[in-house]
Amino acid sequence: MKASVATGHQTLSSEIVPIGSTRLDRWALERIQQTVASAPLRFALWDGFEIAPKAGPPVATIVFRNRRALFSWVWDPDLNFGEAYMFGAVEIRGDLESTLEAVYRGLVTKPRPWWLWQPPNSVRAAKENVHHHYDLGNEFYRLWLDQNMVYTCAYFPTPDCSLEDAQIAKMDLVCRKLHLKPGEHVVEAGCGWGTLALFMAKRYGVSVQAFNISTEQVAYARSRADKEGLGDRVEFIEDDYRNVQGRHDVFVSVGMLEHVGLADFSTLSAVIDRSLGEGGRGLLHFIGRNQPTPLNPWIRRRIFPGAYPPTLHEVFEQVLEPQGFSVLDVENLRLHYAKTLGHWCERFDGASDRVVTMFDDTFVRAWRLYLAGAQAAFTTGTMQLFQVLFARGASNAIPWTRVDG
Repeated sequence: MKASVATGHQTLSSEIVPIGSTRLDRWALERIQQTVASAPLRFALWDGFEIAPKAGPPVATIVFRNRRALFSWVWDPDLNFGEAYMFGAVEIRGDLESTLEAVYRGLVTKPRPWWLWQPPNSVRAAKENVHHHYDLGNEFYRLWLDQNMVYTCAYFPTPDCSLEDAQIAKMDLVCRKLHLKPGEHVVEAGCGWGTLALFMAKRYGVSVQAFNISTEQVAYARSRADKEGLGDRVEFIEDDYRNVQGRHDVFVSVGMLEHVGLADFSTLSAVIDRSLGEGGRGLLHFIGRNQPTPLNPWIRRRIFPGAYPPTLHEVFEQVLEPQGFSVLDVENLRLHYAKTLGHWCERFDGASDRVVTMFDDTFVRAWRLYLAGAQAAFTTGTMQLFQVLFARGASNAIPWTRVDG
């Protein structure tokens, strides 16, 4: 498969400017350095002009290879750093994740609240957004995910746990929190390649209806169910979560809520309410924030269109409280996601030569930036990973203590 993340957008050329920098160029570089003044980073221009960090020895050097990349960063750094890096107009001399971590820790600007508004994700828009990211090909994801193709935060009981074992531990953690019992009916909204649904059926004896709008993922999941003899207990449905029908004992969503969009939280709330029986319970596992902040515009453009990482307050107020659900437990696994992403980054880098042949150099740089940037975001606390356990407000069929889970 040949594809490029550049399609449909103006690009920043990596062509090196053959003339020396001007006073205006150097002013622009100084202005950029001031936005991350406390970061141990060296900034340089195409002709060798440099600004040393004010915070000790540099962990890396950020080199602007042309004037357009330089001034695009001044104009809109949130969007144009990613654009310039993916097209080779900005070079990072040093470890990428360490560089981005330094940038996140050094930022002195605050996001503007009116950037929060995003249009609702219609069924058609949601399908297009999922296709943009998740239908890149199973072979691509197989190169750097664990052997079970789990593309969400793992859970590491010990720091030296392997990625494969940590993903199994995460699925077991979800099941134990939900107190799954043999014979129960579970609905899963957004099931990826089907691993959790199959795990719940095999290990806990439940039946599962799993919804997903990614054609490639659903086809893969159905094939796995047939091979593992679980086709009678797990039904993979290629459809939007809004079309979930029937009453179930459990509602679970791992890694989908951040794709719903704030404008559609009330819709999701209604779906959960009509899906759960009188003693129903559920779990939401999602990327979030501590304060309302839009997703980085470069990530929205190139990686996750339509996505929004909500705060706990937004989820409680707009998804759970309107239906009278009780929140039973909240856990933040952000450092586990940082570790998960560290594994993914290492595996992606190891497979980069093969990824280039599937896509192109620009795609590889974009995804390397996305994965390293996500790792840095969870390491620095810019992003959070929440698991929220909830139940019907009047239900007493809930854990007595946390140890019971």
